[in-house]
Parts: sequence; structure tokens; C-alpha cells
Amino acid sequence: MTERRDVERSLDVSWKEGIPAAIMLGVLDYYLVPFALFLGARPFQIGILVAMPFLLAALSQLWAVSVVRSAGSRLDFLVRGTALQAAFLVPASLLALFPNLPHRVGLLIACAAAFRVLGNFIGAAWGSLMSDYLEPEERGHYFGWRAQVVGVAGLAGVTGAGVLLYATKLRHPALGFFLLFLGAALCRFASYGLMTRMADIPHPDSREHDFTFIMFLRRFRSSNFVRFVFFVAGITFATQLSAPYFSVFQLRDLHFNYLQYMLLQFCSVGTGLLSAPIWGKHADIVGNAKILKITGFFIPFIPLLWLVSRSLPYLVAVELTAGFMWGGFNLCAVNFVLDAVSAPKRVRCLAYFNLINGAAVCAGALLGGFLAERLPPLFGWRILSLFALSGALRFAAALFLSGGFREVRKSRHVSSLDLFFSVVGFRSLAGMNQEWSFIPGRKHRPDKFVAE
Repeated sequence: MTERRDVERSLDVSWKEGIPAAIMLGVLDYYLVPFALFLGARPFQIGILVAMPFLLAALSQLWAVSVVRSAGSRLDFLVRGTALQAAFLVPASLLALFPNLPHRVGLLIACAAAFRVLGNFIGAAWGSLMSDYLEPEERGHYFGWRAQVVGVAGLAGVTGAGVLLYATKLRHPALGFFLLFLGAALCRFASYGLMTRMADIPHPDSREHDFTFIMFLRRFRSSNFVRFVFFVAGITFATQLSAPYFSVFQLRDLHFNYLQYMLLQFCSVGTGLLSAPIWGKHADIVGNAKILKITGFFIPFIPLLWLVSRSLPYLVAVELTAGFMWGGFNLCAVNFVLDAVSAPKRVRCLAYFNLINGAAVCAGALLGGFLAERLPPLFGWRILSLFALSGALRFAAALFLSGGFREVRKSRHVSSLDLFFSVVGFRSLAGMNQEWSFIPGRKHRPDKFVAE
């Protein structure tokens, strides 16, 4: 039996490990497409770069439960998987230094795919182990506090990467990308080193709650959760139709430098981080489903706003709005899963959720890459036609799929208009300040989780 002191030490290590991990993800999530553009990727190859790793990672979720179950030690699996992830980033970084190497974009796609697949397996094992470290009443507070810490680290990664690429663009652009992705590899190796200091807990094997993916799909008409999954997947598909190509549009068509590009990413990520507590407090009152539906109504406007103007100050305002709305949507999507699924089924339902959502990412990105060079130009750019199509499909997904699921826990009925005005700070919901004074799981301070 793992002693509480070992658990507290592991929790202390976990938030520290999250800092280099967040810096690494900041680089991978926001600079992988610019790296591919530097290597000479065309729009359809960008679509493959985004789609293929997510598709393979999504398909891997069919075996996620088996991997967690069959690993003799979840911690050993985490340690080895993290080291292997870091190892795949090293050859990816070297691609920048060999301009005559054939199929550089294809090799980058292969490295990204291996990284994403390993990441999905690691995520399942990590979530399972962390759940065993924490009592149910401790999880919300600890994970919320950890998310704030690693979120700031992620912002630092996005900012530092933009500054590095801007500083090296004129004389040594290849060196800039090499150092950036090598730095991401070193951050992952740092995570590996920290994980070796965590304590392991034996994983119980239980098969009484098993059900296949086909059985999951067959419950579309009767399952509130399955209908929720398809709502999120619909929004995801429509979003990924254009999402990978905002970077292409900024760097290739608008000729933004890396500092301008970094500024827009910083606005989106930073606003999403800052808005999460606001959305979370409102979700405690009105429920996660309400937040998902109101943010799902506003999200379709985001790509359409790019049709209005291409000036940097205007796009900063657009990205601030986008980060705010996506912050609420992403937070409440995860929270809805935790509310709607019982603990014994959570790993499997999360795996199927990730599988369907990953397939939506893949389909949207591939279709977007195909259409990006074939749609008629809008205001002089074909990509703007893709943005308009994405907005229209997001509206369709929100209109036809948002009514299929409902809130699963007790919540207060509040009109969408009152909720919107409360979230943006124009007026508060009646009595809300009193309800916010208590948030379940907040009886512990962060320093409770720091080993002495």
C-alpha cells in the first residue's frame, strides 16, 4: 500500500512535470504547421499533417483500456512512453538542418503521428494513475490548480517560440526551427526525469463494465452521452475544416512575421486560460450543457469574422473573442464527460469520445486541405471561402445537434441572454455571489499537495 507521504510527493512532482510538458505542447500545437510550411508543405500536406496523427491517435483509443490494463506497472509505462515521445522529437528537429533530404514533410508527419499515438496511450495511463492518487473530493481542486500552473507555462512556450523564430528568421531560419523542436524534446526528457520520482500504485483489473465501440454507437438514440459526443464531433469536424489553415493564411498569405503570429496565438491561448474560471463558476450554477450550447452558438461566428478585415488590431480582437468562447466550450465538454459517466466506465467512454472526436479532426482537416486549393476565391483568397464554409457548417452542427443532449446534474434554469450578460460582466445572476462562495473540493489549499 502506497503511503500518503509517497502520494503527496508524487502529486508535487506531477505539477512540476506539467510545466515542461506544457512548454513542449505549446511548441507542438502552435508551431508544427509553421514548421511544415518552412519545409515546403502545401495546403493538402498540412491537412495530412494535422489529420493523420489525430486519426492514428484516435484509432489507438480502441486499445487504450487494454494498454492500461495490461501494463504491469502504469508508472513504468508512463516513464518509458514519455522517453520515447521525446526521442521522436529529436529527428523531427533535425529535418530543419537538411534542406536536400527527400520527403521531409512526410518524415515530419511520421514523427508527429508517433508522438500523438504515444500521447494518447500516456494520457490514459496518466489519468488512471492520478485518479488513484487523489480522493474524489480532492480531484477538482488539484487538477484545477495544476491546470492554471501548466497553462501559464504553455503561454511561456508559445511566446518564447515566437520570439526565437522571429530572431532567427532573417539569417538562420533553419537553426531557429531546429532549436525550437530540440528544446521541445529536452522539455519532454525533463518530464521523463521527473516522472521517475513518482510512486506507483497497483492497478486493479475489472471487466464487468466492458462494452464494445459498436455497442456504444448503437446507443445513439437512447444515450444522452452518445448524443453529446456527436454534438462535439460535429463542431470539431466543422472547425477542423479551417483551423489548420489560419496559420497558413497568416504566414503565407498575409505575410505576418513570427512575432505577429505569436501575438495572435497568445491572445487566443491566454484568453482561454483566463476565461476558464469564469465559465467554470457559471457552469456550477447553470450546468455544463447550457455553457456548451451558448458557446456553440457563438463559435460559428469566429471564422466569419476573418472575412471582415485583415488588420492586426482587428484580428487580435477576433482571437481574444475566440479564446474566450473556446475556453468555455472545451472546459465544459470535459466536465460534462466526468458528470455523465460513472467512474468504472470513464476510461472506456473517454477513449470512445477521443476516437470519434479524433476521426472528426481527421476528416475535417483532410477535406479542408482538399478544398483549400479548389474553392473559388472570396475577397481574393481561396482560404477565405474555406473559412466561410467552416462557419456555415458550425452553425449547422450547433443547430441540429445541440438539442440532442441535456444536463445530467441539478442546475438552475437561466435564460441564455442572462447567462451571456453575466459571463461578460454586464450583470450578475441573482444570488450568484453567494453560490460561488462554496465550490466543492475547495477545502484544500494547493500547498496541501506539496510534499514536505
